[in-house]
Amino acid sequence: MQSPPRPPTYALQEIVQLSRAFERHLGQQLTVNATDLAAMEHLIRSGPLGPGELARRLGITPPAVTAAVDRLEDLGHVTREPNPADRRAIVVTPAPESAEKAMSILMPMIGDIDSTLDGFDTDEQATIAAYLERVVEAYRAHIPS
Repeated sequence: MQSPPRPPTYALQEIVQLSRAFERHLGQQLTVNATDLAAMEHLIRSGPLGPGELARRLGITPPAVTAAVDRLEDLGHVTREPNPADRRAIVVTPAPESAEKAMSILMPMIGDIDSTLDGFDTDEQATIAAYLERVVEAYRAHIPS
């Protein structure tokens, strides 16, 4: 018989739930749905992307990414620009103001999370990092590639 999960496992479950709630909050602040928020995250992190690459990263169809880009463009979150590498194609570029707004919401939370490590010595931080890296590996092992 499997033993019940330990407190850190429950804490991780709560972190996942809180992360989803924070993403909903961020989406509300930017007036976008979950798919559009995920698209913005990729664009902010990676810079301009072609619609095909954005669809691949999001795991959605080309028509669905076109609809998402249309919504984001209508809201002023992105622009479509000629692809400098292929003048027949376009890239989707995040609007600087939207990226700044998203980061102004994200960075205080990220900073608060990062500062929690200040209460741990170097060895404890290394143990925490090793634990979380193993958790990431466990998650990846259960997601079909």
